[in-house]
Amino acid sequence: MPSLTGVPLQIIAAVLAVAVFAATMWLWPRLAGRGWKSWLGRIGAFLAAQVAVLLAMGLVANSYFGFYTTWSDLLGTDGAPGTVVDHQPGKAVSLTGEQKMYSAQGSAKDRSGVIQNVTIKGAGSGLSSEAYVYLPPQYFQPGFATRQFPMALVLAGYPGSAEKLISLMAYPASTLQAIDSGQLPPTVLVMMRTTASGGNRDTECMDIPNGPQVETFFTEDLPKAMSGAYRISDRPQARAVIGNSTGGYCALKFALRKPGAYSAAISLSGYYTAPIDPTTGDLFAGNANLKHENDLLWRLHNKPAAPVSLLLATSPNEDNYEGTQKMIAAFKAPTQLSTITLDSGGHNFHTWTREIPPALAWLGKRLAA
Repeated sequence: MPSLTGVPLQIIAAVLAVAVFAATMWLWPRLAGRGWKSWLGRIGAFLAAQVAVLLAMGLVANSYFGFYTTWSDLLGTDGAPGTVVDHQPGKAVSLTGEQKMYSAQGSAKDRSGVIQNVTIKGAGSGLSSEAYVYLPPQYFQPGFATRQFPMALVLAGYPGSAEKLISLMAYPASTLQAIDSGQLPPTVLVMMRTTASGGNRDTECMDIPNGPQVETFFTEDLPKAMSGAYRISDRPQARAVIGNSTGGYCALKFALRKPGAYSAAISLSGYYTAPIDPTTGDLFAGNANLKHENDLLWRLHNKPAAPVSLLLATSPNEDNYEGTQKMIAAFKAPTQLSTITLDSGGHNFHTWTREIPPALAWLGKRLAA
C-alpha cells in the first residue's frame, strides 16, 4: 500500500481527480434528461468529482502538515492493548538509524553533521519515544573531541510529525548555517513530537493525573538520557527548548515550571494555556490548581519569576497576538522576555521558517557553550 504521506499516492489522487472531472464533463450532456435516472446521474457525477478533488487536496495537505503519518494512524487501528515487556537495565538512548544531513552540503559528517534516529527511554516517567538527533560537524572533529555540547530540544506542534522539523522547517540546515556564521555555538538538536506517551493523545506536555507523565519525560528523563549518551552538557544554562504551536506552549511551560531543566525557551506561534477539547480529554481531572499551574499568564502574575530567557514569536494575524501582549505586560525580572513580531503571517510552516533564523541567533547569545 502506498505511503499515506508519499508523493506517489498524491500523484495517483491528482490523476484520478482529473480523470473523474473529465468523465463528468463528457457524460454531462448524456445526463441532461428530466427523469429520475438523469437526476441521480448528475448528482452522482457531481459528487464523484467533488470527492476526488477533495481527496487529492486532503492528501497534499496531510503530507504538508503531517496530521496522519501512517494508514493505521488515520484509521485508528493502532489502538490495540499493549503487551508488557520486561527489560533489564540498559541504555536510555538506543540508535535505530543514521543519515547524512544533506548530500549537497558534503558527504563527510565532519563537514555537515549527521541526523540519527533514536529511541529515548524515560526512567522516571516510564515513557519511550522516538527522536531525531542532529549532531553538528564539530561533534566529529578532533578539536572538539573533549567538548561538552549545548542541546536544544525542538518540538513539533500537535499533531505534527518530527520529520517535518527536518524536511519543511529545516532546523538542521538553519542550525548549521547559524553555527557557520558564528551566531550559534555548535549545538546538538533533539527533534521530537510533543506526544511522548506512545499514542496520539494531545497531552499538552503535562503530567496527567493517572495518565502519562509527559512533563517528567521532557524535563527530567530526556536531559539525563541525552547527557549520558552524548557529549552534551548537563548544565541547564546549556539547554534550551524551541517549538511551534503546541510545541511552543510546551517550550515556555518547561522553562517557567522547570527552570532547572531549560534556561531558555522559544515559542513560535505558541499559545499560553492548555486547551480542553476532544484531542486532549480531561487533562486536569477537575483540579483547578493544576489548571492554573499550566496557565502561563497566571504563572507570571502569581508565581515567583523564573531566571530564564523567553522568546515569543507572533504577528497581528495570529490568534496568540493578544495573549503575547499580555505576556509582555506581565513578566518580571529575573525572567528575560524578547519577541519577534512579523508584519504578517499565519499559523503555518512558511511563517515559522521566517522566524527560525533570528530565533537561533537570539539563542546563540543565551546558550552557554
